Amino acid sequence: MGNYLNVGNAGFETIRKGIYVDKTEMISFINHTLGTTDKLTCVSRPRRFGKSFAAKMLCAYYDKSCDSHALFDGLAISKDETYEKYLNKYAL
Repeated sequence: MGNYLNVGNAGFETIRKGIYVDKTEMISFINHTLGTTDKLTCVSRPRRFGKSFAAKMLCAYYDKSCDSHALFDGLAISKDETYEKYLNKYAL
């Protein structure tokens, strides 16, 4: 079975090196829906409004093949109580 997303945190790391607006509160929302009946989340936005950036951010946060603490420390998600619980815990 192949990988459907760009795994690892290289894509998000590149984004963080440039101008970056913190959108990690979306991760907090998704973390609070994991394991519930609302576990399916659709990230829909108009074209050219950051869907690929959001996907790279989610890959960097959830993928267990890399350590993403340095990328997310200091962002909004790092203040959430679920931050450490789900950070780098899933195989993508």
